[in-house]
Amino acid sequence: LQALIDAEKAGIIKSGKITLVISNNPDAYALERAKKSGIKTAVVSKKQLGGSQRAFENNLITILQDNKIDIIVLAGFMVILSERFTSTYPKRIINVHPSLIPSFCGEGFYGLRVHEAALKYGVKVTGATVHFVNEIPDGGEIIMQKAVAIRENDTPEILQKRVMRL
Repeated sequence: LQALIDAEKAGIIKSGKITLVISNNPDAYALERAKKSGIKTAVVSKKQLGGSQRAFENNLITILQDNKIDIIVLAGFMVILSERFTSTYPKRIINVHPSLIPSFCGEGFYGLRVHEAALKYGVKVTGATVHFVNEIPDGGEIIMQKAVAIRENDTPEILQKRVMRL
């Protein structure tokens, strides 16, 4: 999120504006980042909605429509979205995944888990993938990928930082 905010402020993002940050976690630092940059925020908690995916997604859709959101970027958003939701925004939801899809992706592969798996498997290259979101976790059409070499003494934390700097 911070990279997107910085890119907008630097004029790198020329055809859009970040107008809303939504989190499912009321304590997410992303909300503070957004507030510091004058960006409107909202929290939608599945837990507060009785754990219902449908109620959660209905609430999201209402907030997105009320704020006239055209493109959704999942930058650290940790909830898997249903086909009903993703088909409402075809090719308008973008995710950044910390591996070169199709490696180390899908349900359960997030955060340090991705880098731990890459190191355990012994791959020599990893990276990040930007892709459209569909109903399959990390299964949408790939927009772009960038690779980084894995170094001999990498830990999951070191690798994560290097991939995040892409």
